[in-house]
Amino acid sequence: MNDGDSPAIAFSVCPHDCPSACAIDVELAAPDRIGRVHGSEANPYTAGVVCAKVARYAERVHHPDRLTRPLRRKGGKSATATLADFEEISWDDALDIVAENFTRAAAQHGPETVWPYNYAGTMGLLQRDGIRRLRNVMGYSRQLNTICSMVMEAGSLAGIGGKYSVDPMEFAESDLIVVWGSNPVYTQVNLMTHIARARKDRGAELVVVDPYRTATAHQADTHLRPRPGTDATLACAVMHVLFRDGHADRDYMAAYTDDPAALENHLRTRTPDWAAAITGISVEEIESFAAAYGTTERALIRMGYGFSRSRNGAAGLHAVSCLPAVRGAWKHRGGGLYASTSGRFQLDLSLISGPEAATRLLDMSQLGPILDGDAAPLNGGPPVTAMLVQSSNPASVAPESGRVRKGFLREDLFLAVHEQFLTDTAMCADIVLPATTFLEHDDIYTSYGQTYLQMGAKAIDPVGETRSNHGTLSALAKRLGAVHPAFEMTAWEVIDATLKASGFAGADDLKARRLIDVAADFEDSHFLNGFPHSDGKFHFHANWETQGNVGGRFPTCRISPTSSMARTMLIPTAW
Repeated sequence: MNDGDSPAIAFSVCPHDCPSACAIDVELAAPDRIGRVHGSEANPYTAGVVCAKVARYAERVHHPDRLTRPLRRKGGKSATATLADFEEISWDDALDIVAENFTRAAAQHGPETVWPYNYAGTMGLLQRDGIRRLRNVMGYSRQLNTICSMVMEAGSLAGIGGKYSVDPMEFAESDLIVVWGSNPVYTQVNLMTHIARARKDRGAELVVVDPYRTATAHQADTHLRPRPGTDATLACAVMHVLFRDGHADRDYMAAYTDDPAALENHLRTRTPDWAAAITGISVEEIESFAAAYGTTERALIRMGYGFSRSRNGAAGLHAVSCLPAVRGAWKHRGGGLYASTSGRFQLDLSLISGPEAATRLLDMSQLGPILDGDAAPLNGGPPVTAMLVQSSNPASVAPESGRVRKGFLREDLFLAVHEQFLTDTAMCADIVLPATTFLEHDDIYTSYGQTYLQMGAKAIDPVGETRSNHGTLSALAKRLGAVHPAFEMTAWEVIDATLKASGFAGADDLKARRLIDVAADFEDSHFLNGFPHSDGKFHFHANWETQGNVGGRFPTCRISPTSSMARTMLIPTAW
């Protein structure tokens, strides 16, 4: 679009690992240059708001330190390398070197010695997950994505049965909003817009549950500060009061939950006095919060990821997710639970990820021990001797960063890194490949915090010789002999085929429309037609072997009923 002297505008989507997935309007200064980035009004949830760092994204795209040509290390490895330690080479030479090293490593140790490693440096579905296709087709080691949300998923799935939530637009219709384990003032600014509307228009009360005095807590009417790791204790005490004072919706539970009688019996001793000694929150505060929650129909909990980062985090999340079921808050608009909306996007991603292989899974959070040769996380397979890292900077963000860097500097490890800047991981690389930003390639975006499927078409030409994840993987696949249709397709063609396989009209249609709302109606989003467990019930009695184990992919917080921690929460065994 262009209005006289106004700059042309491109439509896109913020690619950051954030629940908002903001729709944005990008000023185009030239075919290869952007100006200011603005929040777009096109998405009713993000509503024209964008965070400060994305508004200044031109500084990243056009930064003088941006990598624009492939690099090869000139001397020995160093964790403090600079650009002077590398020399520029052509893309053909760089990809040939990567392919030769992957092939040599696989010939010596088997294909599982190669580990293409990535995470959520971009949330675009094609550019993020195409690396799975390379793993699957080549028989390389697959990756267990444990570094962020897996424990949260386990806790949510245990009770609800799927990654579903109320529509976040309903926050504006709430009378009591509980932000539990999240700091949206900094991490989900768009949500605060809708919370602010409810407070202004309805006089809604905002309660924040967080051990820290966060920026969100500073704005709250009530701030409850449990000791870290005791959130389940607080939730159990609140449910105790709901049962004790007649605020538990017994009719709702009889129709929609699995075992309310056993839950009530389990909670008889979980009194506010019991909880106060464990959480550090006073009995009066617990009683007041429970009374407010128990007497407010439109009570909506924003269940964040924060308190999953503790021992028994999954069980803590499950305990909090039980509150709306006990209260019957799901029956009301502006009531229920808001955790993840990602289950609403029923996309067929098989073309992007390829057929799932049966190769070993390597836990990305165990990268340091794996590179250090620890037997257990290697799962009985060979050492990792070749890697490609995309959309992640594990030298800085993976646990035990000292071991990670030590592993990256092994002389018998070949490391290729596809990046926009010379990050801490890229400093350790043998080959560095320059990567596009989200504005320089095509992709589609879902969200775990809203319900809009969005198109992020390429807005400008790639800076320098940068290439997208998809383009890089396709060129590498050709050299490796990896055969799959998506490696022969453009990004746009893969997106188009994926959308059509998922029941949408295609890439051109989505680009013209910009976004499509996949939100369910009230009955479905509030589970009035049943929860996504096989029995249609919310599960108070969690079976961690199945419901909370995210498809059996990893051992979650399995708690013995005799453990000291088990006495503070819902026990995932017979009560």
